Amino acid sequence: MDANRADADRRRPAAGAASVHSKPTVAGRVRLLPGRERPLRAGNPWLFSQAIAAVEPPGLAAGDLVEVSDAAGLLLGFGHYNPTTTIAVRLFCRSGNPANFAELVEDRLARALAARRALVRDDTDCYRLVNAEADGLAGVIVDRYADVAVVQFLTAGADRMRELVVNALTRLIAPRAVLERSRGAVRREEGLDDRQALLAGEELEEVVVRENGLTLCVAVRRGQKTGYFLDQRENRALFAGLARNARVLDCFCYAGGFTLAALAGGARSVTAVDSSALALSWAQRNLALNAYSAQAATLVRARAERFLAESGESFELVVLDPPPLARSRSARRSAARLYTELNRLALARLAPYGLLMTFSCSTHVAGDDFVHAVAEAQAQSGRYARLLRRLGPAPDHPVLLGHPEGQYLTGLLLAATD
Repeated sequence: MDANRADADRRRPAAGAASVHSKPTVAGRVRLLPGRERPLRAGNPWLFSQAIAAVEPPGLAAGDLVEVSDAAGLLLGFGHYNPTTTIAVRLFCRSGNPANFAELVEDRLARALAARRALVRDDTDCYRLVNAEADGLAGVIVDRYADVAVVQFLTAGADRMRELVVNALTRLIAPRAVLERSRGAVRREEGLDDRQALLAGEELEEVVVRENGLTLCVAVRRGQKTGYFLDQRENRALFAGLARNARVLDCFCYAGGFTLAALAGGARSVTAVDSSALALSWAQRNLALNAYSAQAATLVRARAERFLAESGESFELVVLDPPPLARSRSARRSAARLYTELNRLALARLAPYGLLMTFSCSTHVAGDDFVHAVAEAQAQSGRYARLLRRLGPAPDHPVLLGHPEGQYLTGLLLAATD
């Protein structure tokens, strides 16, 4: 990271500045059934409702802090409880008493920041600063876009930490603005309404950032997720290295991240497809920010599957990066069929010996299930491919080793063999 960023990260309030302390009371106790503590001991921070023997006292509210013990009464940790969800407890700490949440939150944010300093390239100033459970803050997402932080509080327990997180961010990175964009299926399951608000700093709609040396304008208020798909940063860098002299197709191009990477890598031509006119306008703007002409890439407004089915062109390099196709467990089978169909169509568009980079970001579709769907696409297409690499998110999106449920992004780099 550059010196200016490091200096900004080290800024702290002047001596005597007010600090926020929160000493929540442990509201109750959750005792497990015999043998059901094994996932927790293996590092999984989620406790499912069917593992619980008793909750004391009855009537605890969503987000209450509880003590968790095994069947023999041995303390396992403290976490936030929700009586209405399948994930009944999300552990916050495994030992001691969380007597001062403010200090714990700030310490975990500081540790997360230190890790990102080591993981993120100097030519990049946008990254995930906090990735929920993997950074010890279950339900909390913090994405940093230069001097702007966009936060999500996705669970009832995380929702109670809003002020603590904002105050810690203010002390650690002194952001120009902290925006909240808390929404989606998890919040609804937790009994929470969607919430979008300015939590600190100035009102803004967009922020200009750098990723892998490229300049991007991110719509932090209106864009997907928190504004951009930060998890694909290293996959975009890999894509750039594959694009030299290639005819490239970027399906579900959104704001043009893979398109820009291909152009920077020396692609012969790039066709970028998205069904959203707004996304294509952002892609066009990002091309201009990097001094590419309006003709540098062909931007097509269309559904990707329709374009793939109707286009007669062939491409040496194709990327498929669709939005989640399974937003619930019940949608897994239909999503698998859609992944198969998309990849069948994409394989048909590959030139001989072409490369396909394909992704699933559906939490409810396991990585191996996605691989099976793509293998089925190969069988249906009559094309054959080699697996060159299995891909995942950039390392600023870590996952706890004992928490496979935290894995969501699966990618494959395939090479056609004919």
